[in-house]
Amino acid sequence: MTESFRRSGEYEDEDPRGPSGQQYGYSAPVHPEWPPPPPYEPAAAAPLPEPEPQRRRTRGSVALLAAVAIVAAAVGGATAYGFQELTGKSDVTATGTGTAVVPAGKKGDVAAIAAAVSPSVVEVNATLAGGSSTGSGVVIASDGEVVTNNHVIAGAQSVKVRTSDGHSYTADVVGTDSSKDLALIRLEGASGLKAASLGDSRGVQVGDSVVAIGSPEGLTGTVTSGIVSALDRDVTVPTDEGQAQGQGGDGTWPFQFGGRQFNGDTGSSTTTYKAIQTDASLNPGNSGGALIDAAGNVIGINSAMYSSSQQASSSSDAGSIGLGFAIPVDTVRSDLAKLRSGGRN
Repeated sequence: MTESFRRSGEYEDEDPRGPSGQQYGYSAPVHPEWPPPPPYEPAAAAPLPEPEPQRRRTRGSVALLAAVAIVAAAVGGATAYGFQELTGKSDVTATGTGTAVVPAGKKGDVAAIAAAVSPSVVEVNATLAGGSSTGSGVVIASDGEVVTNNHVIAGAQSVKVRTSDGHSYTADVVGTDSSKDLALIRLEGASGLKAASLGDSRGVQVGDSVVAIGSPEGLTGTVTSGIVSALDRDVTVPTDEGQAQGQGGDGTWPFQFGGRQFNGDTGSSTTTYKAIQTDASLNPGNSGGALIDAAGNVIGINSAMYSSSQQASSSSDAGSIGLGFAIPVDTVRSDLAKLRSGGRN
């Protein structure tokens, strides 16, 4: 309390006489200008209560509120992952674009995105009757479920997978869907893998920053970045197992767009899907890898890229020229039940 208190009789202009006006007896002071002493001993003033430590309590409240806010933000950014770990469920979690895999202050930071998502992207090696195929895959469940392109494992006699930390696994093909160029494989004996956060491809806009992670030419964990160049591109790819990766002549998967063939002949058995176009560098081996938004969510599965080597006189000119395509993650999510059921087509 900042107010001061005075009891009756303590003010200088108070009448020294009693309420009846009678003068109390006392000796005349030596100095008449001094006020006369009271005729009785003044009662001792009751001690004022000690002020409560309001500032300290206020600081504690503010600190508590700040802590609650920080915890709420942390929980909001990791709800899907935390729920999965606490409940022991390994099913893929569809988080939507509102979930931030990377810290808010690192949104769009390629290094932060790569550090957060690289453990969820693997290299896929398929042994074929007439050779081999190398691609990538995205871990969608901690017990070893991996999504990749159908053309990466089509006709495979065996499949090997290598994770970002160097561990190797044998994989079984669970289900395939050539009409969407998707496949689901499961790593034998795997547990505790970091599942990727699946975003919402409906919220993707042209110009959005993206990061691609995959294993081009067997270079596991290669990271490139760019933007979304276009949406809803009608990309046509072969469904025949005979058109396995490598038939394009330079290790790229043949596809058709706008009535033109790219990277080789797509053949007579084809399928068409709506794709996200990106200028993030994609090269042979990126197929099946992740296309990731600025918050660290997977928004697409990289599936096709255009290589200029078909028109070049030297193979040294082969490689990405900024025309890559990815299957939207919403298409992947809608196909998961079919893939998990063991469908093969």
